[in-house]
Amino acid sequence: MVGIVAYGAYLPRYRLERKTAAKAMAWINPAVWGLAGGEKAVAGADEDAVTLAAAAARNACRFRVEPACTALFAASCTFPYGERQNAAILREALSLPEGALALDVTGSTRAGTSAVLAAASQVSSGASSQALAVASDARRAKMGSAEELLYGDAGAALLLGREGVVAELVGSYGLSADFPGPLRESERKLGRSWEERWIRDEGYLSLIPKAVKAYLAHARMAPEAFSTVIYPCPYPREHAVIGAKLGLAPDRIADPLVAQVGDTGAAHPLLMLCRALESASPGSHILVVGYGSGVDVLHFRITDAARSFQPAWTFEALAGRKAVLAPYEKAAAFRELIPVETGLRGEFQAETPLSVQWRYRRAILGLEGTRCRRCGTPQFPPQRICAVGECQAVDETEPYLFSDKAARIFSYTGDNLAFSLDPPQIYGIVDFEGGGRMMLDFTDCALEAIRVDQPVELHLRRKYHDAQRGVHTYFWKAVPVESAGR
Repeated sequence: MVGIVAYGAYLPRYRLERKTAAKAMAWINPAVWGLAGGEKAVAGADEDAVTLAAAAARNACRFRVEPACTALFAASCTFPYGERQNAAILREALSLPEGALALDVTGSTRAGTSAVLAAASQVSSGASSQALAVASDARRAKMGSAEELLYGDAGAALLLGREGVVAELVGSYGLSADFPGPLRESERKLGRSWEERWIRDEGYLSLIPKAVKAYLAHARMAPEAFSTVIYPCPYPREHAVIGAKLGLAPDRIADPLVAQVGDTGAAHPLLMLCRALESASPGSHILVVGYGSGVDVLHFRITDAARSFQPAWTFEALAGRKAVLAPYEKAAAFRELIPVETGLRGEFQAETPLSVQWRYRRAILGLEGTRCRRCGTPQFPPQRICAVGECQAVDETEPYLFSDKAARIFSYTGDNLAFSLDPPQIYGIVDFEGGGRMMLDFTDCALEAIRVDQPVELHLRRKYHDAQRGVHTYFWKAVPVESAGR
């Protein structure tokens, strides 16, 4: 039996109220007032598709992916690199074996469900005992466009395997269609859409029912056999029409989460699935639809093991850890849609030493240090000589992960002189359970809400974007737990 053995979502902390964006940009497009209800999740200035995917995977695997996972399929339409494999960055961040398969899945918002099918195939063939499918998106949209109000940011991850399956993959169906909905050239930051009514009627309302009906006919199942049916569609009226076309009772249709989170692209069907799995009953069936350049249909059956699994953060806990993002211009600056004054400190950008990044990739991306075999002292960065004066053993160290360890704040400060898109810049000293201490930036917090001895979690974040040379540099930051709503 092949299926989901672990799952987890990730929502960034910030929420942008749609009325805030509509109020700022309705002068150019008054029609956006029709989409001004609710809010959407927005990635912070140090978040992107890579960091969202890493956070979702760590949530699913309770902060550490086991070495049994030897395949990683990373799906997104907005990965930072077109030529440098983003999945390889994630493999390092998740500390998967060097021999693990790591592949990007991209090109459409259907990439998330396609990654799940690829991971399931990897396990089914026996090539891997476990395979991880992660999906994330942080899409840019033109200021004043409908997409700006509809798009949200999130990540979701599913670990596929044979042992401890919480949701068995019963069957699937795929429909490929070069339907020209939203499109974006690889060298452009912003996409373009055709007439909205045509996208709704000829895209969502036509292709999704067609694919679902084809699967139901092949599986010889009726729509009422499924306790939950998940499909993406950011337009509320059309979302309900799709359900009616399929003959679904309203209580069987999963909440599309558009009013709460937004349309999160490749991550969206997996995000909705993660939420549904948290309350699914053993024996029930769930149908999941991925949409974009065609349709994927995935059929899952919930097992008894579902009762014993829960991600580190439930969907409701993630939805509750939020802060309002205002003003609107701040959200636009986060997306690099408008230039802002950085001051002299922000203007200076040393050339990124890619050779150094390669040599120390496990320390930088995996937060891997060393531990002395003689006295047991952890150290970061990795050292050949033990730092303990009474020991000072030479070349008697072993690799030691800090990224999965509990930690607490030893000291902190807020710096209003250092440049930050989300001032003030907060940083300090963090003590790790089991030993070890380091200075880290703090993120997803307000200065007045943190305190000494407060627990923190470690999150991979974008350290900076060297836009001149096209390099995204990542490192780990500390997220105070209580300020994150846990």
